[in-house]
Amino acid sequence: MPSHGSPAQSVASRRAAFGWSQAELSQRAGIPRTTISAIEGGNLTPSVTAALALAAALDCTVEELFGDGEMPARKRGGPTWAWQPATDSARYWQAEVGGRVLLYPVEPPASHAEPHDGIWRGGIPDHRVSTPPTTLVLACCDPASGLLASAYARASGFRLLVIERGGAAALELLEKGLVHIAGIHRSTAEDPGRNSDTVLTRLGSGHRLLRVAEWQEGLAIPASEKSRSLSSITRRCDRWALREPGSAARECLDELLDSRPAPGRCVPGHTAVAGAISAGWADAGVCVEIAAIDAGLRFLPVRTESLDLCIPTAHLRDPRVRALVNLLKSKSHRSLISDLPGYDARHTGDATDV
Repeated sequence: MPSHGSPAQSVASRRAAFGWSQAELSQRAGIPRTTISAIEGGNLTPSVTAALALAAALDCTVEELFGDGEMPARKRGGPTWAWQPATDSARYWQAEVGGRVLLYPVEPPASHAEPHDGIWRGGIPDHRVSTPPTTLVLACCDPASGLLASAYARASGFRLLVIERGGAAALELLEKGLVHIAGIHRSTAEDPGRNSDTVLTRLGSGHRLLRVAEWQEGLAIPASEKSRSLSSITRRCDRWALREPGSAARECLDELLDSRPAPGRCVPGHTAVAGAISAGWADAGVCVEIAAIDAGLRFLPVRTESLDLCIPTAHLRDPRVRALVNLLKSKSHRSLISDLPGYDARHTGDATDV
């Protein structure tokens, strides 16, 4: 029998205060009734995901529900690096993914908007704040992901940590269990099922694709460039701002060049492509329209793509994920997306199972 004041009794008493049965709490929290019964009976230590779901359903914090101590599921091992930092001393963010607490080296562009959670010195983490259970990690290359993160925080109270990666690299991180969600934009108007095909080939079944938007990908060029001919520009350009091989933007450029060599430098994202052209060390590059427009460049559309978020079905009950799904389905967020250059929000929030 659970002791007085124990986490098990806390769950039972809060549930009773709402007048809910275990079945009703199960439905509201999205976890099995048998799990709730075992937790209330003191026979099961809740996972981080279950603790978050119960706290959200019972309108309290995890600390209020289970105490100020660390959740037992997080005590199995200390935090580990998702990938190694470049230096011995590094700032980091923390998040819980699949029951593991991971440290992420701080990197731009999120570093300009998202405060770090701690500092790594001499092999020892110095936690300034503890945020793992309330952080959702997304790997994607959407230049507007900062808007998504801000809207998500306002709507849910959770934090969305965006790691900027192209589609192939994002799927690799998802495959390794280092992020919760990966963004991908392989589907085009001519091949609308390509996102699903890519996920099925790379990761297998058991995933859900959630539509963020359709957007325009094309050629960014200086405002002073008067030509409107894609073939003329691609023929003359000898300084490209390139995306990494495996990214949809690089694939688009390869198609424009008919696989001819593209002299230039690789840059890490759509905004970096536009920045390289604005700075004058590149004459052209492929990016999405919003990156070009925000940088004051001309934009020549090449193709319409569908940006989807790939979510493992195992994560769908996670309250952090559910909060993101609810946001993307909301009218207010669709309205926000519709205001962005090159974005079409008519199908934002649509879901496809793979």
